[in-house]
Amino acid sequence: MWVYEKKLQYPVRVSKCDPRMAKLLLEQYGGADGELAAALRYLNQRYSIPDKVIGLLTDIGTEEFAHLEMIATMVYKLTKDATPQELEAAGLGAHYVSHDSALFYENAGGVPWTAAYIQAKGDPIADLYEDIAAEEKARATYQWLIDLTDDVDLQDSLKFLREREVIHSLRFREAVEILKERRDAKKIF
Repeated sequence: MWVYEKKLQYPVRVSKCDPRMAKLLLEQYGGADGELAAALRYLNQRYSIPDKVIGLLTDIGTEEFAHLEMIATMVYKLTKDATPQELEAAGLGAHYVSHDSALFYENAGGVPWTAAYIQAKGDPIADLYEDIAAEEKARATYQWLIDLTDDVDLQDSLKFLREREVIHSLRFREAVEILKERRDAKKIF
């Protein structure tokens, strides 16, 4: 299945305790366009996609779990030294009351993750276009997160994640073209 090496895909460093930024990062942890939803979407779609591109969904879905781990590390590091009062001031009071310092799959607004975020139509081209849209939405969110922090260490990790979303989008676009060629090819029996 997988070989797990106990290190992050890219180093995560933060310069300071910042519960406000941690709250915003939860969007990529448990939000509709976040890393968990993406990983599960792609790994689920593998079962109805042609063999020519199944490996792509497996690879990117697995990488999304690595990104989820990076986001979790960021949130942990940004909140590990925060007081309950600082968490409450950052809008994480309800989270603290329910989960203390544990991570919980929720978005930046505190809405719990739901399987309704996972799209799977069963039409490979439709699913890949959904995947492209998901990657582009995640790219935009990472850019906005970068814009909202002055922590250059955190920005570095967020820029890495943003660029991976660009690569994933390009790979899904390539897969669409492969499937369109296959669909449009003359069938000789």
